[in-house]
Amino acid sequence: MKPPRVPETARHRKPGERIAGLAPRPRVSNTAARHEGLTTEAVSEPATPVTEADPEREAATKAQVLTAAERLFALHGFQNVSVRDITAEAGVNLASVNYHFGSKDALLFEIFRRRTAELNRDRARMLHEASDRHAGKPPVREILRALFEPPLRWSKPDSERRISVQFIIRARSEGNEAMREVLRTDVSHLRRFADALMTARPELAAGDVYWRLHFCLGMIHNNRFAEFDRLHTLSDGATRESDTEALLRRMLDFAEAGFLA
Repeated sequence: MKPPRVPETARHRKPGERIAGLAPRPRVSNTAARHEGLTTEAVSEPATPVTEADPEREAATKAQVLTAAERLFALHGFQNVSVRDITAEAGVNLASVNYHFGSKDALLFEIFRRRTAELNRDRARMLHEASDRHAGKPPVREILRALFEPPLRWSKPDSERRISVQFIIRARSEGNEAMREVLRTDVSHLRRFADALMTARPELAAGDVYWRLHFCLGMIHNNRFAEFDRLHTLSDGATRESDTEALLRRMLDFAEAGFLA
């Protein structure tokens, strides 16, 4: 039996030379394949590596990825956004997420870490200013204003931080284990508010202060866009959250009364 005839183009092909008429195989990284639902066995060649020696270009690419990812995660949910979606939105190389952050989960946590730190710095600054205005003993309403106002200001329709608020809301319900661990154990930013409230209401037992602060935090966390829609339905359109100052005043009136009772 004669061996099968080898096509002329293949028999005389030099090493590395493609056979005429055949397209080259796509280069896909194992990591990208895993994100897209492919098995690593189906991948034979690595993706083109990201080589950004220019620090300014690296910083710009990283910022593009962060901005795109935050927006997509906030609008569509953490599980519904792939690495390919993020890099396409950012207009960068598919390998950029792994190059700059290590993984999709690490990117998620980096956005969460940055935004919560920024929000809590804003709160701490307002509390410090209130303390300075009142000789180190700000009244309950000023303490609560420092807690409530920053996230409400971020959520205004014309705020560039509105997407960030949506991302943080998602993180509370959809966050990965690293985010949940921070939410459970990192309370340093809340302790300063608890201490200030105990100073403002020394006659209250510490346990009462912590519980009332907890109820105030519930007011903030319940101010989600879906909850506003339900409130509109319940009130037959009588409520509007777009007036941020009016919403803040209502929250302060209610929470202050709780601490003064």
